[in-house]
Amino acid sequence: MSDYQMGVVESRFAEIIWSNEPISSTALTKLCEEKLKWKKSTTYTVLKRLCEKGIFKNNGGEVTSLIKKQEFYSLQSEKFVEETFKGSLPAFLAAFTARKNLTAEEVTALKKMVSEYEEGK
Repeated sequence: MSDYQMGVVESRFAEIIWSNEPISSTALTKLCEEKLKWKKSTTYTVLKRLCEKGIFKNNGGEVTSLIKKQEFYSLQSEKFVEETFKGSLPAFLAAFTARKNLTAEEVTALKKMVSEYEEGK
């Protein structure tokens, strides 16, 4: 499995690609100059690094994702829970809610997710 980790700056860059794909590398450099104040060389350096990680591809000047945004963040969440809580979602939720109260809407959403999971089994 490739290294699917990204830093904060790389994540902002990835958001630009995910929001505009497929995007030409020329258009991407212009967006990054506008939104991130990057030079063309910086854009290409970061793009190359994320392509090497297997997150994006630059094929003939057209940049697309190999991993969609939701899938990327799902993988990051799974990795975090696995490494930090030995894969235990209840342990993660207990730690999360120890300092932050869930809203009624969040509780409802969690109950719905559990119910849908049970129905799908």
